[in-house]
Amino acid sequence: MIFYEYPFNESIRTMLRLEHLFARLTCLLPREEAVDHHYALATLFEIMDVASRADLKSDLLLELDRQRGQLLGFRGNPSISEAALDLALRRIDGSRERLATMPGKAGASLSANEWLMSIRSRINIPGGTCEFDLPGYFAWQHEPPERRRNDLLRWVGTLDPLAEALEVCLALLRETGVGQAVRVRGGLFQQSLGSGRSFQLLRLRIDPTLGVVPEISGNRLLVAIRLMRSDGEGRLKATTDDVPVELTLCS
Repeated sequence: MIFYEYPFNESIRTMLRLEHLFARLTCLLPREEAVDHHYALATLFEIMDVASRADLKSDLLLELDRQRGQLLGFRGNPSISEAALDLALRRIDGSRERLATMPGKAGASLSANEWLMSIRSRINIPGGTCEFDLPGYFAWQHEPPERRRNDLLRWVGTLDPLAEALEVCLALLRETGVGQAVRVRGGLFQQSLGSGRSFQLLRLRIDPTLGVVPEISGNRLLVAIRLMRSDGEGRLKATTDDVPVELTLCS
């Protein structure tokens, strides 16, 4: 099954982008080829660009506080495991403390590294990291894989509090939703969200064997899903088929 996700606000949109980048970085770091570590470094710079938003850290702290308040409301509920609740609260408190004590913006310490910033300034230029442009970087790529990986892990480690808080926030947010089976009729589905609840994330689970791709749009009042199919050249065209999907709204 494939999960498609759609954020209802800019804060969650930024968090999902960062999660995507951290997941890519996790895939690249264990590899040994120099080209993989080059793209790991490029991904690290992308994370720094996204995380440079002035309000990202405060958004994460506020979201952790909001989720903590929600969980505290379950105290004494006989249908909720107190042990599981205590574990979730400890995860929130631990990640919040580490993020709050992280100095400055995410990646601030890396921005002071002149060697890294010299690479960052040229990495988006086509061919901009050739050996005659950055001989020091070219030499680093010929270091043993373990040496390169250790350097990468040291640099990435400065972002660990951000990555941990992000993981906790999104995991708890996803757990607030309950999936419901719906049928998209004629390739189009709409649902009103004016129920008094404020949703932050939509999750759509689709069987990949059905061969459809969703185009999702929405706001705090309405969500719309149009199902598309790819033609022989990869272009998406609307379908009129009836398709079963699982829809989850997370708050």
